[in-house]
Amino acid sequence: MAKPLTKSQIAAEVSEKASNEKVTITKKHAAEILEVITQLAYKHAKNSFTLPGLGKLVLVNRKARIGRNPATGAEIKIPAKKVVKFRVAKAAKDAILGAK
Repeated sequence: MAKPLTKSQIAAEVSEKASNEKVTITKKHAAEILEVITQLAYKHAKNSFTLPGLGKLVLVNRKARIGRNPATGAEIKIPAKKVVKFRVAKAAKDAILGAK
């Protein structure tokens, strides 16, 4: 299995693809753009943050529930909590898995 891309590899790809004869984006600027998008996602995730064509970050409330300790089999109470989920966009699913 191939290794995932690093931040610098992503920045290099963005820099290469976005540059043309009239506009040049350096790797440093591309990394700054990625950082701005990341900060925006952190700031707005409570209200949901959408990256068009990729997916959406949403905050979800989980209910309290009863779980089991796998070692002893004893029941334990798992408290209610908030979790962050990423919902993959249909366009991304189709591009990765192929349309049905």
